[in-house]
Amino acid sequence: MAAAWPYVGRFIRSEWFLGVGLATVVVFYLFESQLFAGLGNPAWFAALFAWLFAIVLGSALGVVRHAECLSERLGEPYGTLVLTLSVTSIEVMSITAVMLHGENNPTLMRDTLFAVVMIVLGGMVGVSLLFGALRYKEQYYNLQGANAYLGVIVPLAVFTLILPDFTITTPDRTLSGLQELGLALMSLALYATFLVLQTGRHRGYFTLGDEKEHHPAAAGDIRILPHVNLLLAYIVIVVFLVEHLAKPIDYLVETLRAPAMLGGITMAVLVATPEALGAVRAALADHLQRSVNIFLGSVLATIGLTVPAMLAVGRLTRHELILGLEHSDLVLLILTLAVCVITFASGRANLLQGAVHVLLFLAFVLLIFQG
Repeated sequence: MAAAWPYVGRFIRSEWFLGVGLATVVVFYLFESQLFAGLGNPAWFAALFAWLFAIVLGSALGVVRHAECLSERLGEPYGTLVLTLSVTSIEVMSITAVMLHGENNPTLMRDTLFAVVMIVLGGMVGVSLLFGALRYKEQYYNLQGANAYLGVIVPLAVFTLILPDFTITTPDRTLSGLQELGLALMSLALYATFLVLQTGRHRGYFTLGDEKEHHPAAAGDIRILPHVNLLLAYIVIVVFLVEHLAKPIDYLVETLRAPAMLGGITMAVLVATPEALGAVRAALADHLQRSVNIFLGSVLATIGLTVPAMLAVGRLTRHELILGLEHSDLVLLILTLAVCVITFASGRANLLQGAVHVLLFLAFVLLIFQG
């Protein structure tokens, strides 16, 4: 019995935030009405929003931490796949919770998707390349893998966020039922085809040639199960609390008339921040290939999996979804996709490329308030 105490102490030190998250779940389950009764008080509103946001973000970081542990056990590209699928599941459940709460917000999915694209392909790529170049001057990645990602990301982004502006079957930048079905099937088919390439015949596209072959752990490996269980526990906390986070977000947008896109940006930050930290850490450790797999895989999973899931949710719940971007957002998306194609065209990354992507992200932030 005494021999078990060191393991218990180590678990408490490493997973203390799980206890905080579970305690928060209990508090909001028991005292929900009392806690949200004072949203009109600015100080209470700020404190409540900060509390919920911090716990949801911390739990999302817990998901990513255990997904990264699984990554080390499973090896590439399966490790990155576990990470992106875990974060995508959080994204789908978060958007659904916010979308189904309060007044109908038909642009939430579009705003979240666009914000994820700009945060990842602008800020996340820019900071990773910038910090990596400051430390190592020049870094290398597998050009074939980056091209494979972009070869799927670009058409899916155009079909989802640009094409609805020009279709005439339905008004107001929406798609008809048949068009939504076609987009969903196409997204799933392309993502499935990409997975076949990534995990099968062309696995080498997503690693550097000098990396050592990693032998994945067996599915029943006892060292994997604790990470799987803890990953699921953190996901449960995120799913429960993000529905409560929707209430102050709705109050901010509907009552205080804040920019409608702030709801989507909040969801995007919760989704992108954990992966952003992992990508930057990988770049600082001179593992730019892993960074490329994380940020491009994140965008691909968001479009390839989140969009079909949210289209299905919208149809089932009879919520209209506006997909097409407008005005400056449309131009910024096209510019960002074009710059990404140029950036990932040589197999090498430097300081200038990172600076350009950071500039794109700063333009996105500016245009939120001065569009």
